[in-house]
Amino acid sequence: MHPGPRSGLAAVSAALLAMSRHLEVRDVLKTIVASARELLDAQYAALGVPDDHGGFAQFVVDGVSDAQWKAIGPLPRQHGILAAMLREGRPVRLDDVREDPRFEGWPDAHPELADFLGLPVRDGDEIIGALFLANKNCARTRGGCGFTAEDEDLLGILAQHAAIALTNARLYERSRELTIAEERSRLAHELHDAVSQKLFSLRLTAQAATALVDRDPARAKDELHQVAALAAEAAEELRAAVVELRPAALDEDGLLATLRTQIQVLDRAHTARVTFSGHGLRALPAAQEEALLRVAQEALHNALRHSGAANVHVDVARRGRGAVLRVTDDGRGFDPTAVRRAGRHLGLVSMRDRADGAGGTLTVESAPGKGTAIEMEVPGG
Repeated sequence: MHPGPRSGLAAVSAALLAMSRHLEVRDVLKTIVASARELLDAQYAALGVPDDHGGFAQFVVDGVSDAQWKAIGPLPRQHGILAAMLREGRPVRLDDVREDPRFEGWPDAHPELADFLGLPVRDGDEIIGALFLANKNCARTRGGCGFTAEDEDLLGILAQHAAIALTNARLYERSRELTIAEERSRLAHELHDAVSQKLFSLRLTAQAATALVDRDPARAKDELHQVAALAAEAAEELRAAVVELRPAALDEDGLLATLRTQIQVLDRAHTARVTFSGHGLRALPAAQEEALLRVAQEALHNALRHSGAANVHVDVARRGRGAVLRVTDDGRGFDPTAVRRAGRHLGLVSMRDRADGAGGTLTVESAPGKGTAIEMEVPGG
């Protein structure tokens, strides 16, 4: 049964509140997608964040089991309906996506999709993602099913939230990566001053619309327009901060040169011998290169600060169309099972999240007295 307007707006408010509860980009993406599927009562929902190489840096689905997702295979490319949405920046609402001339088919293991609703996620003039749903849960009577114009409007509101949530989460992840105390203080101050009041206003405005939707729809519509305006303003301020924090060395020098330089500095700064080898690597999407860099930095920090190692080695190599990073040390090691139970000790959860967000895998090999090896593999673009 299709949820009524009140429950729909409540779902929008829930997505907004998730910005304060979930600060990891992957968690925010999952919350947005689950909220969209609940909001429009669809079987499937997905949100793709494009990279600059014709693929997706991140792609999150809801309504597809882990086993199904694994069987589907690699992340989709930017083609067909998805490419049109990203390129043209317009909503796409179809009674049957399979009959659209832009439809290029799905992998054999992919669920069968019929009615389809997709919207670009915008940050100002930039399209930063594509949010779409398929197979509305309703009786399949002749002409009586499928996504409506009202569904499109509601998803549009959620897309506004998605833009600000994504930018906010990215800003938070950047802030965690800063190592200079003054930079952390400056970022926290700017984030609070520029955004916190707008986020508070957004929440109150969404709640007001929820209260008004039944007795005064016109006023509720005005409140929702205000939600969109506030979201756009906050997203623009956050976008500027995120661009400022993008690591310049990685953009300018590439992954291998950036790692080599940082490891040379660490080798001079620590008593442990820190070495690097890199070979045969092809250019990767920016999101994957940054994930590899951040995991390498986290693993190096652990080895140099906690393991007591005399030698630490970092190796990056091509594997198929992708790459594999391996950080090894001869330190005291640990029991990975015990650390997993201990939560975020040694940053392993953060490293796994980064690998997952880049479409890759992370494995940890260690034992007390046997040193540690951390390996991360990512697919090609």
